[in-house]
Amino acid sequence: MAVGKNKVEEEACSLRFYRRVLGWDYLRLLQESDQRNNHNNVRDLGLKKVKHTYKDVDEYISTYEPLLFEEVKAQIVQLKDQEEDEEWKTGMIVECKEVDGFHLLVVFGENWDSIQQNDLLLLSSNKLHNSESEDLPTIYAFGLVEYTIPGKFGIKIGLRMQLGGEIKGGLNVDEIKSCPRLLRMRPLVKESPETWAIKKVCSLSTTVREYVALHSIGSLPFKNIILKAAESQQCPRNRALDIPRSLEDYIKSNHNASQLEAIYAGLSCKPFVLIQGPPGTGKTQTIIGILSVILHAVPVKIHSKGKLTGIKHGRGPEQPFQDKYKHRKKASPWLGSTNDRDAIIPKNGNFGFFPTSGNELKPEVISSSRKYRIRVLVCAPSNSALDEIVLRVLKGIHDENDRAYTPKIVRIGLNVHHSVKTVSLDYLVEQKYASMDFQTGDGKKHGRDRNAIRDSILDEAAIVFSTLSFSGSSLFSKLNHTFDVVIIDEAAQAIEAATLVPLANGCKQVFLVGDPLQLPATVISPVADKFNYGMSLFKRFQEAGYPVQMLKTQYRMHPEIRSFPSKEFYKEALEDGPSVGIETTRAWHRYSCFGPFCFFDLHEGKESGTSSSGSRENVDEAEFVLLMCRKLLARFAELKSSSQIGIISPYRSQVRLLHNKFRDTFGEDSKNLVDINTVDGFQGREKDVAIFSCVRASKKKGIGFLDDSRRMNVGITRARSSVWVVGSASTLRKDKHWKNLIESAEQRNALYKVSKPYAEFFSNANIASMEIKKAVPELKEGPGYDIGTDMDIDVNVNDAEGFDEGGYAEGFDEGGDDD
Repeated sequence: MAVGKNKVEEEACSLRFYRRVLGWDYLRLLQESDQRNNHNNVRDLGLKKVKHTYKDVDEYISTYEPLLFEEVKAQIVQLKDQEEDEEWKTGMIVECKEVDGFHLLVVFGENWDSIQQNDLLLLSSNKLHNSESEDLPTIYAFGLVEYTIPGKFGIKIGLRMQLGGEIKGGLNVDEIKSCPRLLRMRPLVKESPETWAIKKVCSLSTTVREYVALHSIGSLPFKNIILKAAESQQCPRNRALDIPRSLEDYIKSNHNASQLEAIYAGLSCKPFVLIQGPPGTGKTQTIIGILSVILHAVPVKIHSKGKLTGIKHGRGPEQPFQDKYKHRKKASPWLGSTNDRDAIIPKNGNFGFFPTSGNELKPEVISSSRKYRIRVLVCAPSNSALDEIVLRVLKGIHDENDRAYTPKIVRIGLNVHHSVKTVSLDYLVEQKYASMDFQTGDGKKHGRDRNAIRDSILDEAAIVFSTLSFSGSSLFSKLNHTFDVVIIDEAAQAIEAATLVPLANGCKQVFLVGDPLQLPATVISPVADKFNYGMSLFKRFQEAGYPVQMLKTQYRMHPEIRSFPSKEFYKEALEDGPSVGIETTRAWHRYSCFGPFCFFDLHEGKESGTSSSGSRENVDEAEFVLLMCRKLLARFAELKSSSQIGIISPYRSQVRLLHNKFRDTFGEDSKNLVDINTVDGFQGREKDVAIFSCVRASKKKGIGFLDDSRRMNVGITRARSSVWVVGSASTLRKDKHWKNLIESAEQRNALYKVSKPYAEFFSNANIASMEIKKAVPELKEGPGYDIGTDMDIDVNVNDAEGFDEGGYAEGFDEGGDDD
């Protein structure tokens, strides 16, 4: 059983969550949402602001739990403006029984393919068209989907309903208040043969997992570190693990100084290691190095009855089996308490099932100095960020003899990118199942055989990959082992409750890798956001003074691009990798207007709002960007086939406008010429050229959520060779960070005031007048960073939409898309 996730306690915790949520009044939530969001003084809501440290578990949970429920409410009401009739389904209750205060229903209906387990449904006596209608239903309640069974004539859905009353006040789930609405519902679900109007509201998969993880903190071995955001006095300070000499030589020759510091920090076996990776500093390269090291490191010294025993690698006499067994048990602080796997250590001296090639799912038989089988769980908030790491691992990490090999890995979850499909759990199970020859008396294979295959695959995997949300699925609860190490990439993009989900599976050491100065976690509830619910565990630790290893050498950006973010956000700590200036110099740099860094001031541009979404757009900026790209593509043919131009905007309406204009000009080929996306959609990615359309251009209005410096940081650091910012200087100067950027452009003679008609600016004569007479240096490669690989898998913008089952949809950034 996984540490911190006793199955009985986990189920009881889930039921407490459902008991509260299922009793809520949907119509009242709709009515209260606007009032709460527009409430200037939210203090009277009884919520607590997220702090940096907590005195005990009760204070911690009493802070986070109410904010989590605020987030659930926001998820429920976010689709209130999309009440079209076609979203409603009809269904008939064919079975009902009461168990432990819940009503368990079986509902039959047709065309319910989109409904899945843990979806929240609304059952109503009649369809709800909008919350202001005079003919509102009086009989309605929420239902939770527990299972779906497809049939020949329709689909049966198992629903859980809570019709006993609403939970009122505090965190005590026993405080149930009688509710006339639910009382009217009770006899009807038992007796009524009539059809019900049913609507899918949202999925509760992610939030219930976060709720369970939140309540598991009391059983985590490092709970005090999480509460205090400080290192324990028992935390090892010195290097407790050693790396085989050949592997260490490889690590040293392929990582720079700050990357090595981050890797070595993990060798102290501290429970938490924080690694901050600014743009282009080889964050993924560092993670690959960490994986190589932790799979092959062994304790430097072992204390035994007052004696200090050193470990030698590949030298000296072979240890007897019992000595090896005792040696492994003494290997805390890495593995800590006795592990269930001790009982199955092979007597031939090969401690583990490490693969030598591919993912054949066979035990590795080698002569090795490895004494331990380390299990690693690698997580990320989104599928795209996770699959990038999977792809890099598939290219091979290094073993203790400095040989490249692919460890036995499994990618668990939904929406797996096609490039890493061959290591997805479903694919591996089906491949293994098809190759096996086992049949029963009736000549058919049974589903339980697949379960056995699934268990064996997971048991043999050295590294398991999962999104944060999916690491809380029942699949992990069924594992017979815990994980020794958890690595969380993009940790600063996840709320704290989400980060706790994989930790609840049990582990001895956690690596949090990310950058709090880039995009934060997505929080739907404005109320919860005001109380800092969006603060990541990484950021809370960092602000509380927990030590952070920062990667400092960047290999992505031309020095002229790196200059501003290094000064503005990283206290000038960033330095350029060897030859990065040469590697990122391009032919178009001979024209000053196409230099590495430029700001184009469209002082006559105007912004406008869209009535449908309330988002913003700027037609003038869109036309200018189109003209710029046409000129660039016409002059430099190498850009026509590489799709290395990225156009970024904080506003989805501007993204749609740009898509339309480029499609009208270039046809369907436009998506092969340029990538157009929101700032959020470009997080973690890079392009040769990045054009940032700021949109806001108003003398009276502010700059909306463009004032989030993290969005600026992400937007201007996506480029390798050139970043060009298009906006209204007079409007953007209202913000200190944008003011500093504009002044930086002025100081470097890289600010261009552009007047209408914009075509004149891009005339051949004007472009020729800005030519710089100097040669373009020859390109070379540098160490410490894989050029072009420290970016998300290059997914087409249309493929990226809806990419994560955990709710991290592409371009979801309109929570602050206002004035």
